[in-house]
Order: sequence, then C-alpha cells, then structure tokens
Amino acid sequence: MTDSARTGSAWSGDELDLDAYLARIGYEGERAPTAATLRELHARHAATFAFENLEIVLGRPVLLDLKSLQEKMVGRRRGGYCYEQNLLYAAALDRLGFQVTGLGARIRMGEATKIRPVTHALLKVRLDGEGWITDVGFGGEALLAPVPLRDGVEVRQGGWTFGLVREGAPAREEGRAGGPAGADNTSGGTPDGTWVLRSRHEDGWFDLYAFGPEARHPADYGVFNYYISTHPRSPFTGRTVVQQPGPDLRRTLIGTELTLTRPDWSREVRQVPAEEIPAVLEADFGLVLDERDAADLVALHREEPVA
Repeated sequence: MTDSARTGSAWSGDELDLDAYLARIGYEGERAPTAATLRELHARHAATFAFENLEIVLGRPVLLDLKSLQEKMVGRRRGGYCYEQNLLYAAALDRLGFQVTGLGARIRMGEATKIRPVTHALLKVRLDGEGWITDVGFGGEALLAPVPLRDGVEVRQGGWTFGLVREGAPAREEGRAGGPAGADNTSGGTPDGTWVLRSRHEDGWFDLYAFGPEARHPADYGVFNYYISTHPRSPFTGRTVVQQPGPDLRRTLIGTELTLTRPDWSREVRQVPAEEIPAVLEADFGLVLDERDAADLVALHREEPVA
C-alpha cells in the first residue's frame, strides 16, 4: 500500500506531513512497509525525539491531535512523552502502510507484584505473519529498535539487552498447531496472557512494563493522558522529567539532577543550577526552548532547592 492510499485510519496517517516528519528524523530510505524500514524508522525516531514532560510542568495541557503533535515535535523541534511520541510515530507507520495496533501497559519498573493502572502506550506492528513490539515513548530505558513478539526472546540493542516473556498463559509460536498458518497468535494460548518487557541490569532481569493483547485506540490514550498529565500522584506532574536513550549512553534529567548511565551501569550524576537548565536541555537532549519557555522553566526551578 502506498503512502497516498492510506486514508481514514484511526491513526490519522493521511493527515501527516510525512516528508516533514522523515526530514526531522533524518530518514532517506525506502518507504515500503518492511522490517528493515520499521527498524530504521524506530531507531531514527528514538535518536531524534527526547522524552519530556515540559508542557505539564509549565502548566499547559498535553494535546494529542496530530496537528498539534506535528506543530510541536516536528515544527518546534520538541519532544514528548509516550502518548505524543507513539501517536506521531503510529501516524507515520500508518501512512507508510504498516498494520499498526495500539496497546496499553502497566508500568512495573522492577516491582512485579505491585499492580499499577494501565498508563503507558506502545505499538504492535504485524509483518509477514509475525507481531513486533515497537515503542519509542518509554523514556530512559526505551527500546532502540523493534522486538519480535516471541516468548523468551532476547535482543541486544547497542550496549543494552532487552527480553520479552509470557506470564499467565503457555507459550505458543505463531502459525503452529492451535491456529491456522499465518494467524495472529501473539496473544498466546489464552486471551488473558500477559507479556513483560524486561531489561537486563547489572544484577539480573528488571521488569519494565507488562501488557496484554487488548487493542487500544487514540480515544483510550486521550483518557490515559488526562489522568497522567493532571493527577497529583502522577510522576510527571510535580517535577521535570527529560530522558534520552542511546546505544552507549542514557541521559536523564529529573528535576535538577542530571544522570548519565553507561552499559556497564557506571553513572555520572550532577545537580544543574536553574539558570543552566535550558542549555543542558539543548546540549544533552536536543531541545531548543523559546525565550519565554526557557525563562519560565528557570523560574520554576529557582524555587526548588538544589541538593
């Protein structure tokens, strides 16, 4: 399917300025919906857009319509958090002819027994009879490339290792007994099976988030977004969170604390004076703020004590 033939989708791919998006991420490759295209798009998007919640801490609503996402992330060269990032990315994938399904995840961050609400958005793409997880909006430990939706898979991405495992249902390969060849069996033997995305830390596997097979839609993400961008217990309403994963370095700014983490789990941590935050955002995360936003952010962090 050509990029001009994809219209009327839930992901609004027909509304996307595809050329501008691809130029923003520096992609000049083929536009056919192949595994190679998917891998390159994921990698370039992840390298281009920082995970950031600056709209929230500056007291503004997070807008998820595609026009607003393009204006902010492509036009003003800003980043965004999971809903913004994955909705813009989904529109591009949709426009290019990929079969995209939205999913929702419960954040774990190492706490497998604590049940949190579904608040994270991720995507599944189906290619040649197999499902792939592609998620450009998880922040510091985000995937750098798609991962095949297979129980027990382990992938190396730069200096980091990720894995997928099943909980609550027996593993079953796609297209084998129990379903017709080519059928989508990525939900496993039972419809309530849970997948867990993990990252290998220095002391073993670390659960990042858990998700099921239920399809999620932009309307669902709108509800999740309202909660996570306004609720006082949200991790994004009370402090600045800016993150950028990379093959050999992960950068994180939480409040005024800047952390650089390398694959050997060595870390550099420093406190950033309020006046230096705009410069750090530009140098470390590629975020260039206009004068008003920079001044407002400096003023906000002047009110916070520096450890």
